[in-house]
Amino acid sequence: MNYAFIDDEMIPLGPALVEVIQTVSAKVLEQEGVEMDTSMYVTITDNEEIHAMNLEHRNVDAPTDVLSFPMLSYETPGKIETEEGDFEDGRLVLGDIVISDERARQQAEEYGHSVEREYGFLVAHSMLHLLGYDHEEEIERAVMREKEEKALTSLGLTR
Repeated sequence: MNYAFIDDEMIPLGPALVEVIQTVSAKVLEQEGVEMDTSMYVTITDNEEIHAMNLEHRNVDAPTDVLSFPMLSYETPGKIETEEGDFEDGRLVLGDIVISDERARQQAEEYGHSVEREYGFLVAHSMLHLLGYDHEEEIERAVMREKEEKALTSLGLTR
């Protein structure tokens, strides 16, 4: 069973977006064949806070839409190899996701789709990062995009 601990104390999301986070994260795990109990921490913040985090962790002096902090290392994306310390309360801890609510809403408007769709995309994208995927090379980017769209389409979160 997947569980996303959602910290939306700073910016309350409401039940619809909380459900999007839960269902999209579960769908990505299902698609990737992850059968063990997992957890991840999702923090909802603003552009100012994510800007500071982006500068601190990536040395990028600008706000971004989402940051992912995987807790596991992968030789092959999606192929989980665990150690005893990777678990908390019987769940495999995948890592942390930080989403800028401001940026997500701006992008939803810019791309002409719903805020739910944008949150879904950001969560799917981050979940793949937590599972070892990256998009530094064009082929990696294409693999991630295909997996993101598959998850979102299966949940009806289309453009």
